[in-house]
Amino acid sequence: MLGLLRAHGPLNRGELSRRCGLSRTTLHDTLSGLLATGAVISAMPDEAPRGRGRPAEKLALNPTVGQAIGIDFARRAVHVAAVGVTYEIVGSAGEAHAPGLPWADRVALAERLVRRLVGGGSWQRVLKGVGVGVVGPVAGARTGTLSGVGALLGERFGGPVLLDNNTRLAALAESTWGAATGDQDALYLRLSYGVGGGVVAGGVLHRGADGVSGEIGHIPVDPGGRPCECGGRGCLETVASIRAVLDAYRARGGRGDDLPALAAAVEAGDPIALGLLRNVGTEIGRVLAALSNAIGPRVIVIGGELAEVGAPLLGPVQEALDAGAVPISRHRLTLRRAALGDVAGALGGVALALGESPLLSRYPAAEPEPGPADSSAGRYGEAAARPRLALTPLS
Repeated sequence: MLGLLRAHGPLNRGELSRRCGLSRTTLHDTLSGLLATGAVISAMPDEAPRGRGRPAEKLALNPTVGQAIGIDFARRAVHVAAVGVTYEIVGSAGEAHAPGLPWADRVALAERLVRRLVGGGSWQRVLKGVGVGVVGPVAGARTGTLSGVGALLGERFGGPVLLDNNTRLAALAESTWGAATGDQDALYLRLSYGVGGGVVAGGVLHRGADGVSGEIGHIPVDPGGRPCECGGRGCLETVASIRAVLDAYRARGGRGDDLPALAAAVEAGDPIALGLLRNVGTEIGRVLAALSNAIGPRVIVIGGELAEVGAPLLGPVQEALDAGAVPISRHRLTLRRAALGDVAGALGGVALALGESPLLSRYPAAEPEPGPADSSAGRYGEAAARPRLALTPLS
C-alpha cells in the first residue's frame, strides 16, 4: 500500500485494489491499520463524477509521519540529507572541517546541519532511521571506535543508527539515482582525500567479508612507492588521492597548496600539472582495467573532488582502461562522471536506513545502534521487492 501511494500519489480504494490485487478483506484490514497509525490519511475526494452517492475518498501518505537522515562523515567534511516518508528530499547540506576533528565534534556538527534542514525539536519524534557513512572498512558497528560513534549518534538523534563505508554508500546512491542508474553491474571509484569504491554485481551492492569490498585505494601500483596508512607501500591512494597529487605537483616544481590552485594551473595549460595528471590517470586506468577484467562491470563511475578536473585526468584513465580491458568488454564498458556530487554518501545513507533500494535486496542486514528513544527498533537494510525512492532533484 505504502509503495503504491509513494509511486502514484493519492488513490481511492478501488484504484488501490486494482493495482495491488489484494482481496477486499485484506485491503480493508491493511488500510484500517495504516489509517489507525497515521501512516495514511484521507486526501481530497475524487472530483470525477461517480453517479449517485458521495465522491470516492482518496488516501495518501501522511508527509508528517516520519523521515530518514543520511550522514556522510568524510575525512574533512560532513554531509547530510533528510528525506521524508513520501520520499521527497527535505534538503541537503555540508560543511568542511579541519582534518582530525574529534568524533564528538563531528557528530555535533552533523546534528547542527540536520537541525538546520528540518527545523525545531519535534523532528526526532518522527525519525525512522539514520544511515551513516564512515571512512574505511566497517566490520561491525558494535566494536571499537565505530561503536562509540554509533552511541554518540544514538544519543544525539534518538533513533536507530546504521553504519557502513561512506564510499560504498556513494556507490549505492549513484547506482540507484545517479550515473549508473539501471545498470546491474557497476564499479564506482571516488578520488578524494582518500581513494575508495564500491561494487554492484548482478543488481546487488556488494559488501564483502568483514566489510572490505571497495577498498580500491589500497591496491598496490608501485611496490617501491610511498608508505600507505594501511601498512602497505605504493597503494593507489598514495598516487591518486588529493594530498598525494598535490605533494607530487609541488615536488615537480608546481605552485599550489590546494585543489583549486591545481585546477587553475590545469586551466592555464601548466605542463607540470597536465603531465602529472596524465601519469595519475594512467595508473587509475590500469587499476580499473584489472578490476574490470575480474568483476565485469558494464559501467564505471568516477566521482570525488579530484575527478572535477575533468578531461586532463579522465582522458588518460579512459586510454589506459581501453588498453587494459579484455577485447570482449572493451567497447561495451562505459566510463562516466558521477552525478550526485558531495551528497552521494548521505543519500546512500538514507537508502540504507530505509532499506528502499533494490540494490540492498541481498545486502547483509545490520543491527542498528539503538537510540534512547527507541531501544527496540527493528532491523533495517532488507529491501526485497520494495519500490525505489522517487527522489526529486537537489536544489
